[in-house]
Amino acid sequence: MHIETNNENLSAIALEGLKAVIDPEIGLNVVDLGLIYSLLFDETAKRINCVMTLTSQFCPMGESIIEDVNNSLQSSFDSYGIDVNLTYEPAWNADMISEEGQLFLGR
Repeated sequence: MHIETNNENLSAIALEGLKAVIDPEIGLNVVDLGLIYSLLFDETAKRINCVMTLTSQFCPMGESIIEDVNNSLQSSFDSYGIDVNLTYEPAWNADMISEEGQLFLGR
């Protein structure tokens, strides 16, 4: 699981908060599920750009998950503006699940 970032320290804070965002269909958090592709921080403009995906383009809980990601980042960085951008490139697959996630899912 590789997450692109330009600030490891701020990214660690963001990821810790994002571990509370659970995909309700799978029961695993968005970080260990491999849904977060990048977290880029613009400290001058006080903005965070998060690029993420969903397990499928037709995920029925997609809007809720995106909103939860936004809320989590806003909670961790209350003085920042948050941009959550959805992508399907590359398409998500089960190989993106972290080791911890694999253990949680019993794989």
